[in-house]
Amino acid sequence: MYTYVIGLLGGLMENTTMFSYINVLDKAADASWLRHQAISNNIANVNTPGYKRKDVDFESQLMRSLGRFKYESMDEKVYGINTKDLVSSVYTDNYNHSYRLDGNNVDIDTENVYLAENQIKYNALLDSVKNQFDNLRLVMK
Repeated sequence: MYTYVIGLLGGLMENTTMFSYINVLDKAADASWLRHQAISNNIANVNTPGYKRKDVDFESQLMRSLGRFKYESMDEKVYGINTKDLVSSVYTDNYNHSYRLDGNNVDIDTENVYLAENQIKYNALLDSVKNQFDNLRLVMK
């Protein structure tokens, strides 16, 4: 029964604007998690000759999707986003650039800052999802 209800809720979340913010926040949290993995990989390979740092691009996808609705409110922009268009992609950063003789372009201090920044974003996204569900729960009472 529980799986059936979750399946129905998942279908509802995909097909209605009621969950638009939650769907976008979910995609952003997935991208943040993917970025955490990429940064962790960079830190693990800081001493690997020839390794090039990886990063995740999500923000440009989101900005492009929001930009399609230029003269609308933020609510209308979010309601108009097709979350299937929000795809996180890992890319190699500065492939031809390196300060080091071994060809590795990972700076451990920079990666640690990125990791801390990403952790704060991830926690904020999870809090935002929780707040959206709290708001829905309040409305349903």
